[in-house]
Amino acid sequence: MTNDIKALIDFYEREKELSREKILLALESAFISAYKKMVTGANQINYLRAQIDVQKGKVRIFADLEVVPDDEYSDKFNQIPFSLAQKLNPDAVVNDLLPTNITPKNFGRIAVQTARQTMLQKLLDAEKEQLFDEFKDRAGDLITGTVRRFEKGDVYIDLGRFEGVMPNRERAQNEDYSVGDRMRFYVVEVCVGARGPEVVLSRSHPNLVRRLFEAEVMEIGDQTVEIRNIAREAGYRTKISVISHDKNVDPVGACVGMRGARVKNIVRELNGEKVDILEWTTDYAQFVREALAPVEPKEITIDEENKKAFVIVQNERDLSKAIGRRGQNARLTSRLMGWDVQVRAYDPQMDIERKCREAAQALSEQLGIDFDSAFELATMGGTSIAVLVDFEASDIAENTGISLESAESIIAKAREIAAE
Repeated sequence: MTNDIKALIDFYEREKELSREKILLALESAFISAYKKMVTGANQINYLRAQIDVQKGKVRIFADLEVVPDDEYSDKFNQIPFSLAQKLNPDAVVNDLLPTNITPKNFGRIAVQTARQTMLQKLLDAEKEQLFDEFKDRAGDLITGTVRRFEKGDVYIDLGRFEGVMPNRERAQNEDYSVGDRMRFYVVEVCVGARGPEVVLSRSHPNLVRRLFEAEVMEIGDQTVEIRNIAREAGYRTKISVISHDKNVDPVGACVGMRGARVKNIVRELNGEKVDILEWTTDYAQFVREALAPVEPKEITIDEENKKAFVIVQNERDLSKAIGRRGQNARLTSRLMGWDVQVRAYDPQMDIERKCREAAQALSEQLGIDFDSAFELATMGGTSIAVLVDFEASDIAENTGISLESAESIIAKAREIAAE
C-alpha cells in the first residue's frame, strides 16, 4: 500500500470521522474490484476477499477454495485438488474451504491505480451512510448551517461535516440567499434519495417558527406556555395561538418579551416576517375579534356546530384591513382556528332582510303559520306579536298575499297570545 493511500485512511478517519473499520471495508471492496478487472475469469470466484496489512502496507487477495479429490477437480476458480491443498496446508481435509493466497505479482502498485476511483466512491458511500445514521433521528429539529451553493433552484447548506439541501419549494418567498449566509433551518426529513441519504431542510415550514419560539421563550421550553397552533404564509405573516398552564403567566407577554425583545429576535431570524401572537380561548367570538385587530367588528356570529364564523365590519375600508393583503389576514385566522371565517362589510339592506327573517322565524313558531306568510307580515312591519295586535286584517290582506280569512285568524291568534 502506498503512502498516499495511508494518508487517505488518516484523512477519512480524522476529518470525516469515519471509523477505521468502515474505511478498511471500503478499501477491501475496492481491491477486490481491482482484482476482478485485472484477472480474467475472477468474477467466477465465489469466495473472494482482500486482506490489508496497514502496518506493512501490503495487500493480499484470498479465495476460499473447496478441497476436492484430485480426480474430481473440475473448477479451477472455486476448487483445489487435495494433493495441492496438502502442500499448502498439511491439515487440509476434503470438502473443507481452504484460504488460498491468489495475489498476482506487483498487485499492490497496479491495484492502487485501478482501485482509486472505486475506493473513493466506497468511502463516499460510507460517509453518506454515516450522515444518515447521525441525522435520521433529527427530523423536526432546528439546525444552523451556511449556504454553500445553488443547483437548479435548490440551495445546498453546509452543516459542518455534512451537507443538507433546501428544495426550492421549502424556500421562504421573500428571502434571497447568498453563498456564506448563516441561518437556522428546520429539518423536514432525512431520507434516502437517488444520490443517497439527504437531509431536507426548510425555511418556510410552520414548525420553523415553533422551534424558534421554543428556543427563544423559556416558558415554552419548560411547558408553562403551550403553542396551540400556527398558521403561516412564509415570508409574509405568521399567526400563532398560545395558552398558559399557569394563571400567573401571561402567554402573549411571555412570547413578546420585555419591550418585545423575544419576538423581535424571531422576526429578525425570519427576515422581517410579521408575527401575530394570540391567546387561545374557547370564546370563539373573542378569539376572532383579537385575530382581526385592530379592526373592530360590528357583529360576529358563531356557528360552532359547523365551525363557521361570520364577521360584519363597519365599512369597506375596515373590510380591506380585516381580510388583509390578498385575503391573508382572514385566511390565516381560518387556518389558525380550523374554522371557515367569512368577513363582509355592513350592508343596511342586508341587515334589514336578516332582521325580517329572524322576526319571521319567531312569528312562524308562535303563530303556527308557514315561514313565507310570517315573512310577509315582517316585511310590512309586523315584526312581533305586540305589533301585530294593532294591525287590521284588511290591511294585511291588501298588502300581502295572505287572504282576508287567514289574516283575521292570524290577528285573533296574536291577540290571544298577547292576552296570555
